[in-house]
Amino acid sequence: MGIFTEDYSHETIVFGGGCFWCTEAVFKMLKGVISVEPGYAGGRTESPDYEEVRSGTTGHAEVVKVVYDPHKISLEDLLTVFFASHDSTTVNKQGNDVGEQYRSVILCTTKEQEAKAKKIIEQINFSTTHGKPIVTHVAPLGIFYQAEPEHRDYYEKHPEEAYCRVVINPKLEKVKKNFAKLLKNI
Repeated sequence: MGIFTEDYSHETIVFGGGCFWCTEAVFKMLKGVISVEPGYAGGRTESPDYEEVRSGTTGHAEVVKVVYDPHKISLEDLLTVFFASHDSTTVNKQGNDVGEQYRSVILCTTKEQEAKAKKIIEQINFSTTHGKPIVTHVAPLGIFYQAEPEHRDYYEKHPEEAYCRVVINPKLEKVKKNFAKLLKNI
């Protein structure tokens, strides 16, 4: 658990968009995405677990580490899907999930990612004169802590659970409808 290494032909970025079960399921559908791993980042507690993060006392957000091939999917496409698949205009809240552990956050592994993410947020905010501004926090990634095994591939393991049917399924349908060209052949 903790710090990770990466293959230099791939890039890594970390997204927090509410519950990591939802975010993991969304990014796993995209072609060019090598792996998606739920975890915790952005807080002050060392080696947190799910119950600690869920309590809202650690400063960590539920996040997913996305390893992708930039030759098959662009950072811009990943960012577009990220912003389209959650509410980036609410502070510390996604649907019924409330607390800083559910905040909208992008944790970058390169200065280029950070600059691109901030520029896209600026462009979206500039183009939206009547909507609420994006409040997504963009910062360098510190330490990423892997989530416990029971949280990995959660949607795939529990598609009939109420949370999956009511919360995750609509997000996946929205992504399928709006980003068909970015999807793996599923």
